[in-house]
Amino acid sequence: MLSWRYSRSTTRADPMEKGKAREFWQKMRMSSLRKDIPGLGPKRAEPDRRPGLYVHVPFCRRKCDYCAFYSLPAAEPDLIAAYLHGLAEEAELRRQDAPEGVSSLFIGGGTPTVLSEEGLSKLVGILTRSFRPDENCEQSVEANPGTLNLEKLRILRQAGINRLSLGAQSFSDPLLKSLGRVHRAEEIREGVRLARGAGFKNLNLDLMFGLPGQSLGLWQRTVAEAVALAPDHLSIYALTLEEGTPLARRYSAGTAGAPSSPAYVDSTSLPLRSRPPLPDDDQQAEMYDWAVEYLAARGYGRYEVSNFSLPGRECRHNLAVWRGRDYLGLGPGAVSTWRGVRRRNLESVEDYAGYLAQGRNPVEPAGVEVLSPRERRSERLILGLRLREGVSLSAFRGDFGVNLRDIYGEVLARYLRTGVLILTEDSLRLNPAYTFVANAVLKDFV
Repeated sequence: MLSWRYSRSTTRADPMEKGKAREFWQKMRMSSLRKDIPGLGPKRAEPDRRPGLYVHVPFCRRKCDYCAFYSLPAAEPDLIAAYLHGLAEEAELRRQDAPEGVSSLFIGGGTPTVLSEEGLSKLVGILTRSFRPDENCEQSVEANPGTLNLEKLRILRQAGINRLSLGAQSFSDPLLKSLGRVHRAEEIREGVRLARGAGFKNLNLDLMFGLPGQSLGLWQRTVAEAVALAPDHLSIYALTLEEGTPLARRYSAGTAGAPSSPAYVDSTSLPLRSRPPLPDDDQQAEMYDWAVEYLAARGYGRYEVSNFSLPGRECRHNLAVWRGRDYLGLGPGAVSTWRGVRRRNLESVEDYAGYLAQGRNPVEPAGVEVLSPRERRSERLILGLRLREGVSLSAFRGDFGVNLRDIYGEVLARYLRTGVLILTEDSLRLNPAYTFVANAVLKDFV
């Protein structure tokens, strides 16, 4: 959900001439930054080549006003039963893609914890039987604080789930209500207490900034309250107005930071109400920069643009995706990237279950994309530059058979020369000062 905001001013630098680019790389070869040609580096430890596994649970108590993911109100037991039956069938079909098991498991949604105790037990049982996650496997479940109880948490923990991600978003009840969230701030605190009591030692809290009517002070109080609960990990996301969502429709007549029209029509409840302003880009940047400093001072290191953790508590599942590793996606609307092919499942529980009942793969008719070498290289670079560690030059060369500089030489030279990118012995990293103008950089690698 984090939007990498940028200023057009960063695109105004004149591109280097080819001769200057060559001269730059000659100097880089002689530089103390490198002992050899950029693009070659010391071998790093061989990564776990088993795929990660993402499972989409497309149900929630009420869809949040900003959410664009496929999800449905969990009201019909027959629909949930059809989903679980279909998931069991798909797991059997896809287990051949992970004969040695999976490197990580992430169950998201929707809201997985909106399922009943029995439903959760069936869900994790299906995945355990088909993919055999071992005791060292990171196994995460997303949860809404308003859908938790101790019995559900115990079922998850006893099934091997060892990481819980709570969608807190804010500790302001009015802001939570404005987003259509079904929980209150007190339920976040209670959810953390219950999770710790059930034995969860790895806990994440999701927080959002740039919310309608949110001031810097309100954001600071939310972050401070989150830290006071001693989570192991924090994710902070800027609100994005996704097309087709109630929140986007609510603000379609105006723009962020601009004077609001006197009233708007809420597409869900229809009464006219005044519209609180959205923080503009500068205000959002101030919120983000403050959070980075505040969290760092309390031991939470930023290892990715929007993710912060205590040492050793980085989300291993997401790290593998950002590093370009394969992952399988199960459930309606889930996406897989496996051996250079991206596939998207049908966004309909009924169709998904119906296809699987017939022994067919539940993939969208136009949902299969064979990624070209250029697309794969570009994605690796764009995702890798989100990470504090950056892109491993030796891993890039090992995976693609080419040096980064041979493909992007002139672009890299320009950004290294201006300090936007940083080159070390075996990594290419984004200068942290340019996080909020990253899109202007990344577009040159597409």
